[in-house]
Parts: sequence; structure tokens; C-alpha cells
Amino acid sequence: MPITTIRTPPSVEDYTPLSVYESSTPESFIGGKPVLHFDVRNVRATVPRSQRGILSIFPEDAPAAVAEAHDSPWDDLVEQRVNVFVNSANFTIFSLQAEQGLEIPYPCISIHAVKQVGSAQAVWMQLEFSDGGAGDDDFKTVELTITPPPIETEPSMATQLYTAIANCSNLHPDPLEAGEEDDDDDRIIFEGSQEHEALEGGGWITADNVNEYFDENGNWIGEGAGEEEAEELGEGAGRSRPRDELEQSDVNGHANGDDSDNKRPRLE
Repeated sequence: MPITTIRTPPSVEDYTPLSVYESSTPESFIGGKPVLHFDVRNVRATVPRSQRGILSIFPEDAPAAVAEAHDSPWDDLVEQRVNVFVNSANFTIFSLQAEQGLEIPYPCISIHAVKQVGSAQAVWMQLEFSDGGAGDDDFKTVELTITPPPIETEPSMATQLYTAIANCSNLHPDPLEAGEEDDDDDRIIFEGSQEHEALEGGGWITADNVNEYFDENGNWIGEGAGEEEAEELGEGAGRSRPRDELEQSDVNGHANGDDSDNKRPRLE
């Protein structure tokens, strides 16, 4: 799944604030502005020096991260200062310095976690994506770290950022690969184009009564329809009769209550 490079800096006006979205009923659930779950300005974004050039905002000549007195790992990183917009459509970051940004689909974020970076908390993400789309087997991996400013909040800004990413990721589950089954799909699909089946004597199998006809494993149990059939059938229904019983029936001149004159002759 590709990551999109954007050239126009986004703003909060491009989104619907989460508080507004939750407190009102939208005119339509199709289209409209993406919902903004979290945003923060001018934060540090870093990737390992060895991964320069993979993401457009971290070119080969991207500046090294500024080392702090209590931090030594910065020498192995490159950084950009970015604005972050965690929205329902994608994870968006934009660097005013690089004059470009990234729209990252949530399925590209394979892992994300809160980690300690020196005296500050940061959100670490592992991005996996392909430039050629869904059919491209050549995947690239980038470790992106976003470090919000050390402002005292409860929960911390890093935790808020992590939670917003998690909530939006839940809106974009990973697509099923060929041959996989959706375990969360609890519908019973019958042969044909319908998602229900007609019953003999009228009525339909629906989500409300399906448990009367199928067990939890989807096996037919026939409750209801099967009981009606059993009541209609007489004694001995379904039983195989031996030959001598059939011959005795012929001797008596009738079988199953029929007059012998109405019987067909038995062929040997």
C-alpha cells in the first residue's frame, strides 16, 4: 500500500473536530471532511540514518538530529520538524522545512508504541509499504518516531497521540488476503444470490430464527420444519420392510390399507 506525498500544508479547517463529530449527527455518513482525532505542531520526527531516502520528507541529505546532552543515539538519526494530523482518513505529517508532507494509510502502520526517548516520551511506529500498490511484493520498512514537546499533560501528549492512532487504525482493518476468511462475519450465506432461504410451507430463514435451523457450527438441525414433517408421517415411515412381510401382505390381499384390486402385480 503506497504512501502519498503532498505539497500543500493541511490545516485544522480541512477536518471535522472529533468533539463536533461526536456531539452532532452528520447530514451524511458518506463523504465530508475527515474527523480530526489529534493534532500537534512543530514536533520532532526522526528516522534512522540508514533509512534516508525512503520517505520523501527524509531525503538523502536530510539533516542529522540535534543531539542533547543526555542523549547519545541522536547521531544515528535524521530529523524533520513536522505538523501532525491524526484523522479518520489517514495519518498525515507535513514538514514546512521540506515543503512537503506524507499521507500514511493506517494499514501501513504495522506496529506503534510509546517509548522513552531521553527525558521525553515519543511514539515509535514501524511503517511497511510498497510503492507499486497492492500487487507489489517488494515491501519497504521505515521506523518513524514522533516526539511531542515535553508539556505536562494528563495523559501525556505522547499517550494522546498513541491513542488517536490506535482509534483511527481500528477504522481501517487490514484487507483480507486471497484465500483468507473473515472470522468476524457471522452471516450465514446460502447457495445462490440470497442471504436467506425459503422454507417449505412458507416463511424464511433470517437472522432472527436461524438458530432454530442451524447449530453454532452451521450444521442443519431442522428444528421447526423437521418436527412438522415428523408429525405428518405415519407409523413405520422410513422403515424398510423385508420380503416375507411384503409376500404376506399379498396373501392377505391388501397392503398399506389398499384393496388388492387396486394393487399392481409384483414383478419378479
